[in-house]
Amino acid sequence: QVQVVESGGVLVHPGGSLNLSCAASVGALIIYTMGWYCQDLGKQRDSVASITYGGTTNYADPVKGRVTISRDNTKNTVYLQMNSLKPEDTAVYYCNVDIGLNDYWGQGTQVTVSS
Repeated sequence: QVQVVESGGVLVHPGGSLNLSCAASVGALIIYTMGWYCQDLGKQRDSVASITYGGTTNYADPVKGRVTISRDNTKNTVYLQMNSLKPEDTAVYYCNVDIGLNDYWGQGTQVTVSS
């Protein structure tokens, strides 16, 4: 059974920083790509950043320069370092893992940016 668990989402003030973590349990399978998505109530789930097994990264334009995605392949864990947070960054952040044949989602972690 594949399991994906996010953590690290909390209330932060504008301009603050946060580091999200996502640990995936996939047995002997290889995770080709891991990514972070955000979704607010009533809106679609949008890609924030992704990273391949080899370390190639992609970032959505609104967060370029403010976030950094990284992964530890020995732990099957992906991280999202977020800096200079804005109120519009408030959302549930979901982790997605690409096994090759299927994608799996975590339960999400709430990030709230407010004064």
